[in-house]
Amino acid sequence: QVQLVESGGGLVQTGGSLRLSCAASGIAFSINDMGWYRQAPGKQRELVATISSDGSTNYNDSVKGRFTISRDNAKYTVYLQMNSLKPDDTAVYYCNAETVTMRRRNLEVWGQGTLVTVSS
Repeated sequence: QVQLVESGGGLVQTGGSLRLSCAASGIAFSINDMGWYRQAPGKQRELVATISSDGSTNYNDSVKGRFTISRDNAKYTVYLQMNSLKPDDTAVYYCNAETVTMRRRNLEVWGQGTLVTVSS
């Protein structure tokens, strides 16, 4: 089974930048779409961005033009470059991967989350 470990969160001022990384380890038949979600205090978890194994991307409208998702398939790692950060971006950011196990079963995997705090 795949495990996901995020890194790169922290405290940044409005207008600043952060880069999140999520490394996948373990065994799977394949890792398909990967993505980032976030959950702010008192709010539901929402999609930030996703990227397919062939590089197709999808973004939440609120981050378009500011965030960029990318992946390195050789390193089983997905990144989220966040620029022009706003206080509304403050949240716990979770990495997500849609995997197929060695038994050919679909399995969605989540990381433990990394906190991003944007101060005004």
